[in-house]
Amino acid sequence: MPETIYLTHILFLLAAAVLTVPIFQRLGLGSMLGYLSAGAIIGPWGFGFINQVEEIRHIAEFGVVFLLFIIGIELNFTRLLAMKRMVLGLGLSQLIATGSILAGLALLLGMPKDTAIIIGFGFALSSTAFGLQTLTEKNELGSVTGRTSFSILLLQDLAVVPLLTLVSFLAHDISIAGSGGLAFLQGFLVIAAVILAGRFILTPALRLVAASHNAEVFIAAAVLVVLGTAWLMESVGLSMALGAFLAGLILADSHYRHQIVADIQPFRGLLLGLFFMSVGMSVDFSLLIQKPLLIAGLVGTLLMVKIIVILCVCKIARINNGTSIRVSMLLSQSGEFGFVLFGLAVTVGLMDMALFQMLTLIIAMSMVSAPFMAIAGEHIERRLRKRKKQTSFDGNITQPKGEHFIILVGFGRVGKRVAKILDAGSVPYLALDNDPHLVTKGQADGFPVIYGDASRYDVLNAMGAARASAIVVTIDKVMVVERLVHIIRSRYPKTPIYARGRDKDHCEKLHKAGATIPVSETLEASLKLGGAALAVSGVSDKEAANLIDEFREVYYETLSGS
Repeated sequence: MPETIYLTHILFLLAAAVLTVPIFQRLGLGSMLGYLSAGAIIGPWGFGFINQVEEIRHIAEFGVVFLLFIIGIELNFTRLLAMKRMVLGLGLSQLIATGSILAGLALLLGMPKDTAIIIGFGFALSSTAFGLQTLTEKNELGSVTGRTSFSILLLQDLAVVPLLTLVSFLAHDISIAGSGGLAFLQGFLVIAAVILAGRFILTPALRLVAASHNAEVFIAAAVLVVLGTAWLMESVGLSMALGAFLAGLILADSHYRHQIVADIQPFRGLLLGLFFMSVGMSVDFSLLIQKPLLIAGLVGTLLMVKIIVILCVCKIARINNGTSIRVSMLLSQSGEFGFVLFGLAVTVGLMDMALFQMLTLIIAMSMVSAPFMAIAGEHIERRLRKRKKQTSFDGNITQPKGEHFIILVGFGRVGKRVAKILDAGSVPYLALDNDPHLVTKGQADGFPVIYGDASRYDVLNAMGAARASAIVVTIDKVMVVERLVHIIRSRYPKTPIYARGRDKDHCEKLHKAGATIPVSETLEASLKLGGAALAVSGVSDKEAANLIDEFREVYYETLSGS
């Protein structure tokens, strides 16, 4: 009988997702709102097909775990350390400011001091699942919006453990509070042990599993790594999501990272969808019907406070207006860890069940608003970009004379080498980069490089792109290059575009986006190595050159489809 009930629940969940999510995506509202609506329809306050919301939510939390693992594996420790200023600056400022303001408002509404503190900081935590999923769907994790949002969300995840400990202290639970220092020491030791095990044990273990050539066993090993690390973190009072993120960071430089990501993605997608559905199921429509104005006012106040605080923090960090507004609206909701924090407060007696249900409803409704806020933020950012005639680039650009000059987009190592080659050939050019440090250094070295954003028409137009003989894109960021090529091609349909590609798959995407010739890094490196190998093997220079030219010609012909 129980097995039949579980099977029925699974069927209802799958059917609701399959029927609802494609409709919302077709309407341009995103998959998350579709999952939320599906959960509300089949949940206890909809048709009542599923009533065990807590059981569903506990399982669905693994979606957030797998999401953090994927994010971690796409980063690495070097990139994370480079973000420490944003994480500690933006994240900590937002958490303290938002938590303090919301706690003050709770005090004004008559809440006891301890309860008000818990409410303030519980609401200050945004939804990691919503924020990262939205950015992932739009391929914007590497953008300024993505890095800023991720920095704030990461600090919030790191703050979950201290906040849970704070709840225990406020409840005067001597057995827990007295061991707070020991818990932190245990957490530190476990994290150190996980990092050491990952460096010296995990990769050899995965090598042995891969050697078995059994795909199912490798998938099981990948899931074991994620869940095992998450369990270790939870056993010492840390969050499972943080443990999964740490596991991802450890494997970020592994040879098996791409296969692991491919194996984990289906679990992440299904469980994350289930998480969003569980949020939709948890909306108590009876309480919403009884006190609609109160709930609407509280949710509106929460959203407004978080938007204002995050906007101010971003502006202090000198982030542009459009990005600041978009990040503040993207992270304006409260998140999944609020459920955990308030649940612990009920357990230790700092909050009664009626207040807990009210706070849970506010979190759920703020999460329901999240897709709409994200869409609105993106729309506002787009409008600001169109309206504002920024002059962050040098408006008094001295364009090269004549019709035959090159525009060079990106002035990193590759861009600078191309510039030197053009100089050697006495070919006029003008370089562009959005990194002030590279621009300053390039100008000091005598190169004609200016600061600006190549995705903006006014910048390219001021550089004389309409009469350039070619535009060369040397940026090494995969998604950024593809987007730039598409934008440049749409504005200058007849101008040749030569773009730097990562590999053959990336070059094919660049060709479809409009690149005249995408140049593969891996191909050119392999041709150089192959040529050296031919030379040392006694093949004549002429024959080796012919072989390499033939190989190159066939390679690029496959891209153009000829």
